[in-house]
Amino acid sequence: MTYIVISILVGCLSVMTVQGRRGNWPTGMPVARPRLVAVGGTYEGSGGRPSDAYVIQERLVAAAHGAGGAELGHAAAALALGAVVASRPQHVGTRVEDLDECAQAAHRAVRTAALRNRAVPDLTSTLDVVVLDRGDTPRLRFAHVGNGAIWHCPKGGEPQPLTTSHSFDDGPLLRGIGLPSALNPEVGSVPLRSGDRIVIVTDGVIRALGAARVTELVTDGSSAVACLDRLYDEMAAAEPRNDATVIIADFVTA
Repeated sequence: MTYIVISILVGCLSVMTVQGRRGNWPTGMPVARPRLVAVGGTYEGSGGRPSDAYVIQERLVAAAHGAGGAELGHAAAALALGAVVASRPQHVGTRVEDLDECAQAAHRAVRTAALRNRAVPDLTSTLDVVVLDRGDTPRLRFAHVGNGAIWHCPKGGEPQPLTTSHSFDDGPLLRGIGLPSALNPEVGSVPLRSGDRIVIVTDGVIRALGAARVTELVTDGSSAVACLDRLYDEMAAAEPRNDATVIIADFVTA
């Protein structure tokens, strides 16, 4: 009896799937809107010290790498991203300068936590944020602090770096979320076309594979999921000591 019921259900699902694909979309039903379709993950470093965090939403993608060792790094990254999500940059303002304020909010959150607790004076984090602005001319706004990286990969074109590292030769951060000095984030924007790809990585990925290899892997024509799998395979071979976070987001309009 159970077998018969399961067979009937499978048959119904098959019919519904075929009819749904072949049928016309009803008039008046909403259509898909421009969005970022993203996959991401953090390859945990061999040092056993969690330090990375990331968030993926329909028009907001962000990643952070916390410094300070032990649990301090992850706490700093989480605080920075929490402030970014709370500031809702994809809904509040469309100026490039508005993302500066978003980064400043993250900076204040981490710095305030450090000042309130003398046991964690070294709370510091990097931050990379991208926001999709829809409209007649879609564009991507970005804010960058630290030694992560953001690349714009135009469909059919060469990947273009949108950011520069705020450290020299793997040295200390010259700009960081939570540092005592005033924050001066790198902000900007770039127009988007359907099929363009945005890639965000933390410094652990660049150290493990190198920027050239990362961009080669994410622009070989494969799906975002397949690219992420290959990056994970190569990072497994490299065994990075630090956490390594990768987010691959495709701009989709249909």
